[in-house]
Amino acid sequence: MVTQKYKDMLQKKSVIRTLSEFATKRGQEIGYENVFDYSLGNPSVPVVQDYTDNTIRLLQTKTSSELHGYSPSVGLPSFKEKVAASLNKRFDMNYTANHIFPTSGAAGALAHALRAVTSPGDDVLTFAPYFPEYNCYVGMTGANLRVVPANTADFQVDFEQFEKMLTPNVSAVLINTPNNPSGAVYSAETLKKLAQLMEDKQKEYGHDIFIISDEPYREIVFDGKKAPYVSKFYDNTLSCYSFSKSLSLPGERIGYVAVNPTCTDADLLVPMMSQISRGIGHNCPSSLIMMGVEDVLDETSDMTVYETNMNLLYDKLIELGFSCVRPSGTFYIFPKALEEDAVAFCNKALKYDLVLVPSDSFGCPGYFRMAYCIDTEKVVRSLDALERFVKTEYPDR
Repeated sequence: MVTQKYKDMLQKKSVIRTLSEFATKRGQEIGYENVFDYSLGNPSVPVVQDYTDNTIRLLQTKTSSELHGYSPSVGLPSFKEKVAASLNKRFDMNYTANHIFPTSGAAGALAHALRAVTSPGDDVLTFAPYFPEYNCYVGMTGANLRVVPANTADFQVDFEQFEKMLTPNVSAVLINTPNNPSGAVYSAETLKKLAQLMEDKQKEYGHDIFIISDEPYREIVFDGKKAPYVSKFYDNTLSCYSFSKSLSLPGERIGYVAVNPTCTDADLLVPMMSQISRGIGHNCPSSLIMMGVEDVLDETSDMTVYETNMNLLYDKLIELGFSCVRPSGTFYIFPKALEEDAVAFCNKALKYDLVLVPSDSFGCPGYFRMAYCIDTEKVVRSLDALERFVKTEYPDR
């Protein structure tokens, strides 16, 4: 018998993917250059050249078994060692290779981290607005995702609501900073307060509560700032990372879990994750991709275009009367829609070939997301379409 659970999921397809498919189809009709597709967070800037050069060198000098053979279940030692050294240098940590577990992107990292520190029936808290796929990532473990309402003033944490929901049944708190979809970066003050509250609750309840930190946008921060490193604030932190954004490598699906060396059972968690891989099939990431990445760990693609695009959109949105918190990072902006029904708002925008994502699935109704990881030239052209949309559909604004 076909499993009903997955049949049911067909009725809950990703809104983002559905809109991206619409944009592709519309592009076949009028030329994709004429579709202002702000749906999918697919990095637009070129991959780091040193990565390409390094991969070519590997293909020319390494043996077939080295390049294409199975990697160890806990990952290539050289990759793990270099990741640990990079994190230690950048964030003043004390990782060793034994604290690094390579994965197939941040999704794979979250899949392992969640299973390592939760059991079926546990609660996992996250903060709205949140990446909709968290519903699947958490739900498939047997745990329950519970969403703390958004603090729409600045998209930091609503601590009053968080404390109410931080019950004894919570085993993990899933955070995403810099945040998709709001673009907010949690401040050091926010992280200190979050850590203190969780430490107090761990003592009160007599069990560990882990932070699972989803941080693939760690390097995309604006105004010359850097995102605070979550593991510096809280011992029981598992950092989940992907090179998809920093190196513009989303298709290669490579990332890792970094287990805070000071967390409970720190030396057991990576071996445990290799056992988790046996059950979920995320095992043995590509040997070639790990070797290609390990020598460019501290490089990034030229991501200045994202800040340029953000400023163009933010200024235009404010000019047109939108309420919007200025993003501090990522390549997303999250304005309030011009009517209560964000789905209706985004459907109207489609008439102007503006593909915007309504916020309902992000747990924060009444807003919409724009993924501005597109060419700046296209962003500039989209501003006229945005103005025509607002002035035609909402003339009283």
